[in-house]
Amino acid sequence: MNIKYLSKSIAIVFAVVTIFFTVYEAKSQAAKPVLVALNKADATMAIVDPVSMKLIAKVPTGDGPHEVVMSVDGKTAFVSNYGAQTPGSSISVIDIPSAKELRRVDLSPFLRPHGLQLVGERLYFTAGPNRTVARYDPATNKVDWIMGTGQNSTHMVAVSADQKRIFTTNIGSDTITAFSFQDPPPAGSTVVQIPVGKQPEAVDLSPDGLELWVGLNQEGAIDIVDTVANKSKEKVNLGGRPYRVKFIADGKLVVCTMLSTKELLVIDKVTRKVVRRMKLDSTPMGIVFSADGKTAFVTVNQPDEVLKIDLVKMEIKSRVDIGKGPDGVAVFGL
Repeated sequence: MNIKYLSKSIAIVFAVVTIFFTVYEAKSQAAKPVLVALNKADATMAIVDPVSMKLIAKVPTGDGPHEVVMSVDGKTAFVSNYGAQTPGSSISVIDIPSAKELRRVDLSPFLRPHGLQLVGERLYFTAGPNRTVARYDPATNKVDWIMGTGQNSTHMVAVSADQKRIFTTNIGSDTITAFSFQDPPPAGSTVVQIPVGKQPEAVDLSPDGLELWVGLNQEGAIDIVDTVANKSKEKVNLGGRPYRVKFIADGKLVVCTMLSTKELLVIDKVTRKVVRRMKLDSTPMGIVFSADGKTAFVTVNQPDEVLKIDLVKMEIKSRVDIGKGPDGVAVFGL
């Protein structure tokens, strides 16, 4: 046997095996599931293994953190520091693998940042006292787009996947502000105020982009907005305040966390009927889902925990104590 040929073959095999394991390890690390949830009273973000439901770490944030989203690779979390008695004016950027705050972005003069949505590489946020929705670019560490709503208590935000439509709930004005624009604005931009029911807060855009479901705090109902006509077309009465209203990924079902009744409601998007309901011992707040829509992760208060819930059987699978006053929650890799 040719020794030179044998050595070359072994070297090639070794290189292929090395590449295989390097790629496998990278994919394994990238695909590791993670859940993050905020504690408003503790001013921390908890990092949890969503499979075992074990608490991994806690990271300090700004005062009164309310909402959190994660980057598409699950390695970075963005937290809106709403504040408590003193209004907050920052976003915490947190590295999840190291459990460290990378930076605290000073948003001044914007106050009480709240609703968050990350689309592509851009983070959209609301600032209620400023009656504004704006966009933060993590790459440049700058706010690169601002638009005023002209409405009171702008609170939550929903953004289309192409970033061409932006919707905000305005609790104090009983309206939805609908933006339609080309980038860069203002070329081709339009702003429409859509009247809805009393005290709109929770909001989610259907996956097809045709409907906006809006929770009405005072009426205990959902207003359904036609996003083509830019007007409310139907109301679904729930008998209680829907704190959060979220579409499951396939767009067929909508889940609501109900404050006063301490329930989860599952609504059929087509029939508008409640098809499942689950009574809880604690007050449900934030909610996110696994990719297949079969599992929900719900932050609850008194007792303060994160619940892992089977949405098919409507039963609690496991729970974890993460701190005081859990609210915003996000999940990656499930």
